[in-house]
Amino acid sequence: MFFINWQTTLECVLIAVVFACFLSLTAFKTLGILQGFGYKGGKLFGWAGRKSNLTQARFSLLAIATALASAVIALCFGFAGAHWSAVIGLTAYLIFFVLYLVAESRRAIKNSATLTPRFKRLLVTFWLTFAVITYLVVTLLNFGEYAWGARLFATLKYSVLAVLPLLIIPVVCLANCITLIWETPINKSYVKKAKRAVAAADIKVVGITGSYGKTGAKNILAAMLAKSYRVLSTPSSFNTPLGIARTVNGNDLKNFDVLIAEMGARHKGDIAELCAICPPDYSLITGICPQHLESFKTIENIVAAKGEILTGTKIKCVIAADCFEHFKDFDGNKAVCDCVSDVKADCTGTEFTLKLGGESKRVKTVLLGEHSAYNIGLCAQAAYEMGVGLEQIAEAVGELNFTEHRLQLIENNGVFILDDGYNSNVVGARAAIKVLKYFGGKKIAVTPGLVELGILEERENAALGGELVGLDYVILVGETLVTAVKNGYLQAGGDPEKMAVVPSLAAAQDVLKDLLAKGDCVLFLNDLPEIYN
Repeated sequence: MFFINWQTTLECVLIAVVFACFLSLTAFKTLGILQGFGYKGGKLFGWAGRKSNLTQARFSLLAIATALASAVIALCFGFAGAHWSAVIGLTAYLIFFVLYLVAESRRAIKNSATLTPRFKRLLVTFWLTFAVITYLVVTLLNFGEYAWGARLFATLKYSVLAVLPLLIIPVVCLANCITLIWETPINKSYVKKAKRAVAAADIKVVGITGSYGKTGAKNILAAMLAKSYRVLSTPSSFNTPLGIARTVNGNDLKNFDVLIAEMGARHKGDIAELCAICPPDYSLITGICPQHLESFKTIENIVAAKGEILTGTKIKCVIAADCFEHFKDFDGNKAVCDCVSDVKADCTGTEFTLKLGGESKRVKTVLLGEHSAYNIGLCAQAAYEMGVGLEQIAEAVGELNFTEHRLQLIENNGVFILDDGYNSNVVGARAAIKVLKYFGGKKIAVTPGLVELGILEERENAALGGELVGLDYVILVGETLVTAVKNGYLQAGGDPEKMAVVPSLAAAQDVLKDLLAKGDCVLFLNDLPEIYN
């Protein structure tokens, strides 16, 4: 009988569909990592090639386990005939794929993928690509059985499908390349639409950039400007061209007086691109540190990239005092933030004097840490420049609430939780540890270390370890960065009995159950992206 008939075709299709589903679930985090890299396939290959990266090793282990199990099961059921023993051997894939997915769900620190329309299109393309590949492989195996006719080959043929997990990263990149056929023109037209909308609107634009503190500053400024204006701001951390375009295109700008755009960058030219979409009338620079040094390579490149906002700003740029020196020689109308004095901070909030236009007022906020006062001051100075009075600004300061995952204080059954999960910069980390020390009871820090620091990653993580000395307990989470943190902690005189290294956030929570009591405080510092786990 010729090897192609409706039964073998149906069998090939079913196997292809099932394998594509399992492989898509297995690759979900890898697809999310590609998303985190801005859908840059080269960066994904670079990530996969790191010595500390165990992703490909896990795929290899899955391949070996499924190959052996499939072969053993097929041979054990040899009495059923070569064809059916090969089919029964496929149960090994079901078992080991499920085990792999369960293990991965426990290992994860957080979900690495955001289910945007683009990500969904990529996921579908990946599924289709692997379905086609699997179908072709199964068809070739059936042809091999037909042409060769060897019983042992016919029994073990589906064990060859174990190689498919080894292709996940290349197929992710292939699927990404395929999607660019339609994603590139879609994205360009979407951004152009937003650019036209901003140009046609009677709206003031405020751009906010910096190595850290952008989202917090955006929320603070929005609250202040809302006292006098109708304000639209980019949600969450939407700070890319598509993120800003999504905000603009999803709203009628006629209903707003001010658009606040958070502007992120990983390379020189990124801020200039964002300023071209929505040219800022006013702008803020929140601070400079080695964040994203991995992509920028040098601090000078970071400064140059953030400084692009000065060129793009029409009226005035307000710059945080601790980084103004970086920008003093840049062209553009700029002002240093100098409106904050006499700062007092504790575990209940932060109090300081705000001086604007020759008037002074004592204000208090629930936001924690001395750094919060200066971030508020930066926004207050910009709001005042835009016509909001001191009294209105002070009122807004008193009404401020925590930004989610950014040194957010949560009380749970008498235990205080400092959720600084989104922070991964050196300045914010030091500030968060300082805030932790304001609290009574046991003080515990949970962290996987700091990321995107390039050549400074080991040094800065060792320094972070030194900052943790003196806490009642330290829990380090993950596989790749914690060694430097641990070494820094021990070299600075930390007590090894007060430190634990665990593989996941779930494991850290198990340790905390035995440590925490009422009145204690635990800091979750940097919920590590899967890119670095």
